[in-house]
Amino acid sequence: MATPVLDKVEAESAASPYITVTFRIRRFNPEVSAEATWEDFQLEIDPKERVLDGLHKIKWELDGTLTFRRSCAHGICGSDAMRINGKNRLACKTLIKDINPEKPITVEPIKGLTVLKDLVVDMEPFFQAYRDVMPFLITKDTNEPTRERLQSAEDRERFDDTTKCILCAACTSSCPVFWNDGQYFGPAAIVNAHRFIFDSRDEAGEQRLEILNDKDGVWRCRTTFNCTDACPRGIEVTKAIAEVKKALITRRF
Repeated sequence: MATPVLDKVEAESAASPYITVTFRIRRFNPEVSAEATWEDFQLEIDPKERVLDGLHKIKWELDGTLTFRRSCAHGICGSDAMRINGKNRLACKTLIKDINPEKPITVEPIKGLTVLKDLVVDMEPFFQAYRDVMPFLITKDTNEPTRERLQSAEDRERFDDTTKCILCAACTSSCPVFWNDGQYFGPAAIVNAHRFIFDSRDEAGEQRLEILNDKDGVWRCRTTFNCTDACPRGIEVTKAIAEVKKALITRRF
């Protein structure tokens, strides 16, 4: 008796890991229109792939004009932060299967920064705030050290969490205060100030605290925890901001 054999096409279809997904992307091209529009793209993709893989597929196979930033594609460079299904995420760290692919996956630029084209925003205000808090080690000794600056494990642990920042702007662009007032330093700048304020080797803590004591500084934080929820590195951003506030009051750090 002959064994029934599935049609070759049916067999391949049954074994295929691919599903049909709709990407709904917010498009903006200032050379074409002053208004942003939404555009849908349908593609076959393995649900275990990342949103970044889907964007690559769209750009390489469907529409080469789609514009977005990405570099390392492994959650280290922070360049592909965007709003995916209404939440700030890294496209390279977000799996299709984890964001309900049965419905259209919405992708749009992060909020609070000027959109240049499609998913690319002007990051200069963000990086200016970062530069303003002097994110580097400062000591009173201007001579080049002849040995490394030693630090205990306990002292290092004091600021360990805030060393994880990759400057993706996911936290800052999730902050409602920053949305409404771009002059606010924002969570990322405060996190990077925290990293040096609490570093026992640094000697410019007071100077940084005075910078953050400005009307657009740390006191603008309303403790909504949006920043902590958005951070792809798991940094306790709201806690770090609270510690900087406490240091401003007590002058102990």
